[in-house]
Amino acid sequence: MKLLEQANLGNRVLKNSMVMAPMTRSRAGMDGVVGDSTVLYYRQRSSAGLIISEAINISKQATGSPLTPGIYTQDQIDAWKKVTRAVHEEGGIIYAQLWHTGRVGHSLVKNGEIPVAPSAISIRGQQHFTMEGMKDYETPRELSIEEIHQIITDFRQAALNAMEAGFDGVELHAAFGYLPNQFLAESSNLRTDEYGGSHENRNRFVLAVMKEIVGAIGENRAAVRLSPTSTYNNIIHQQPVSQFTLLIEELNRLPLSYIHLMKVPFPAEQFPQYPTDPIETFGKLSVHPVIANCGYDRESGEAELQRGTARMISYGTLFLANPDLPRRFELNAELNQADRATMYGGKDEGYIDYPFLTKTT
Repeated sequence: MKLLEQANLGNRVLKNSMVMAPMTRSRAGMDGVVGDSTVLYYRQRSSAGLIISEAINISKQATGSPLTPGIYTQDQIDAWKKVTRAVHEEGGIIYAQLWHTGRVGHSLVKNGEIPVAPSAISIRGQQHFTMEGMKDYETPRELSIEEIHQIITDFRQAALNAMEAGFDGVELHAAFGYLPNQFLAESSNLRTDEYGGSHENRNRFVLAVMKEIVGAIGENRAAVRLSPTSTYNNIIHQQPVSQFTLLIEELNRLPLSYIHLMKVPFPAEQFPQYPTDPIETFGKLSVHPVIANCGYDRESGEAELQRGTARMISYGTLFLANPDLPRRFELNAELNQADRATMYGGKDEGYIDYPFLTKTT
């Protein structure tokens, strides 16, 4: 199986072509510090060719959801050192996914601060989880140019912090409606300055962040996650093919380790401008290795690799419920089913107690 074959990632050789996708688990403390259970959680899943961490807040402002981890204080960095050490002891490789939620947050989670965004446009038809229950989204505050520059600097510093914490690289979360994705989309970005309007201007923030990260941590250590067809969090792209083609062509100029593309399903009758196969449409444009994500199983992941555009497949829920997923794929063994009630928050149940085929720790 191609899924079980080694893959090259920069100057590293991965033990297989299966990637553990980033998954928010909301098990950090209120201070954004991860604990011993998180160390074990990642250690258990170190048979993945590559682990991409859950999304990690780059700053206090970036935080949108309660109990999510950060990487902007020394205590947070030191806690992540235990995670990366555990993964490396098992022969694994782990990247940190860097996160700024932008308008996908609530003042109840942000000590009274209103979320920020490219434009003052709220998310409609969804609610956000807070420690006081589900709440309607607030209208975010539009960022100034100076604040945008500061956030770009925050991403750079977070990448440096991730290196200090022992991560092998970082992935910018520019997908699924979070701040970088908000800059990309017309539905969330009505700016008339250099960060809004044309494709070039709406792409500017993501490219600026990636350039800063590469400049800070070097070649083949930085990556980016994109979701050209996702409509979650009220994201709508009017001309996704032309915009993301331009974006990927610019990303090709940077020495990245990979591009992580989400194949998010969408209602085709409502979005006829969206490509039905974003992996093929955009993946073939990339000079960097492509990781394909979203809803793959053993058979469909193998078929995707056989097509030749994607080099690796990332699995979320399957890795959550099956810490030894590569072994189960190798044996075509029965899979544990994820308990959706324990995915977010809580303690060790549904986190580090999923059984292995041959071991329980």
